[in-house]
Amino acid sequence: MTQLRTRATMIAVSVLGAAAIVFAVPTTAHAAVEDDGADCPVAGSPNTGTAQLPDPFTRIDGTRITTTGDWRCRRAEIREMAERHVYGQKPARPSTVTGTVSTSSINVNVTDQGRTASFSASVQLPTTGSAPYPAVVVFGGFGADTTTIRNAGAAVISFDPLAVGKEGTGRANKQGAFYTLYGSNSGTGILMAWAWGVSRIIDVIEQAGGSILRADSLGVTGCSRYGKGAFAAGAFDQRLALTMPIESGTAGVPLLRGVPGESGAQPLSSAYNEQPWLGDAFSSYTGNPNSLPVDTHELVGLVAPRGLFIMENPHVDWLAARSGSVAALGGAEIYKALGVGGNISYWSDVSDGTHCASRSEWRGPLQENIQKFLLKTGSSTGTFRISSRKQGDLSQWRSWSTPNLSGGPTSPPTSSPPPSSGGCSATITPGTVWGDRYNTSVTVSGSTGWTVTVAVTAPQQVTTTWSGSFTSSGSTLTVRPNGSGNTFGFTTMMNGNSSARPRIVSCITG
Repeated sequence: MTQLRTRATMIAVSVLGAAAIVFAVPTTAHAAVEDDGADCPVAGSPNTGTAQLPDPFTRIDGTRITTTGDWRCRRAEIREMAERHVYGQKPARPSTVTGTVSTSSINVNVTDQGRTASFSASVQLPTTGSAPYPAVVVFGGFGADTTTIRNAGAAVISFDPLAVGKEGTGRANKQGAFYTLYGSNSGTGILMAWAWGVSRIIDVIEQAGGSILRADSLGVTGCSRYGKGAFAAGAFDQRLALTMPIESGTAGVPLLRGVPGESGAQPLSSAYNEQPWLGDAFSSYTGNPNSLPVDTHELVGLVAPRGLFIMENPHVDWLAARSGSVAALGGAEIYKALGVGGNISYWSDVSDGTHCASRSEWRGPLQENIQKFLLKTGSSTGTFRISSRKQGDLSQWRSWSTPNLSGGPTSPPTSSPPPSSGGCSATITPGTVWGDRYNTSVTVSGSTGWTVTVAVTAPQQVTTTWSGSFTSSGSTLTVRPNGSGNTFGFTTMMNGNSSARPRIVSCITG
């Protein structure tokens, strides 16, 4: 599919590629083109056939990337595999894209392969600031906190994705602007068609000259099925500075490998058949996602180093939030390897279980992300708040380590065996590291009745725990099982000490 992208696009990307190679240094930098790896050759797909997550840092030829510059073409491989096996192809920019931008609307006209299609979106300006404004494309006008977005200083572009890819159609009779151009029997699913529509809106904003909206300060969001679309849009267009999928469920952020094992989650076959969201080729994987050469933790990585704020609801089993947390944690390893661990946030720790509710817990981080990535006035660090109701464990899903591509700390999948007693042993698995905090998981073996003592170095302080019964005395944690298995974890605030990590003091049976 890579070879189908136009030569003109490849030449343009080749000219801009030198700037993209060093993208990981400034924390808010992102590519100024839709796909900065369009000139990277991609051949074949690796044979995986494993329940473990594919290593995002290992190329198709089996070699591992070692520099941030290597990521550009490794990203192209992941993108190509996601198109080929999950979403269907996203065509290169059409031969002609024209349109208009006003203070109330955006009109898009597209011509490609002798066919023409049009669609539009409405615009609401922010309640503060002055033109040109940053803006957030809101899918479907459903589930996004548009009041907070506008009050934070960003315009809202209300995009009707059904005008581009209609739901309720058969796979051989897809409809909407995308399929008017590329055929009703196209193998591309409507999530990618929707992402293509967002890209064409960006084209028109770029052409408009920036008197009303800023093309370099655009975000995207949506909830439920539109969260799936927002996630795809951010993964497949590097001009989007901020991506914010909400409660996206199966076919969105959650691990494709994880969904079958998560109780109550929407099955892959259900998501594939409910609507033609996914590409036609995904039919081969609905019963066997372990054979996929790619998974959604790598799609999270496609957004890097740009801003990403994932919001999930742990109260509705159908939404697969446990698999979503693992995908976010796995993708965060890519962010960390690129030196931009503070650019990804994840939040499922919410009290209201209503699907697509406007939540007070998300309001603050939403404002912070808009300030940092769209207004470019903030410097907040990414936050992970994972609900104990749907806490996934990345260590159970990966056998690969996180390389130090950009001079940051490494994150091996396991540490040296700790002290043990009476057939009980506890092993620490280092987790995601952010600017001011980090996660730790501990796995206990040899006993189902155990007591583990963990020492934390002051002034570091444990703030969040999961999957265990915790008591604390000073800088010592005592943990016992609470019926959720033999793995527990916790988040530790560094409080100025960035080098120390917890250690196992003892593991005893009984």
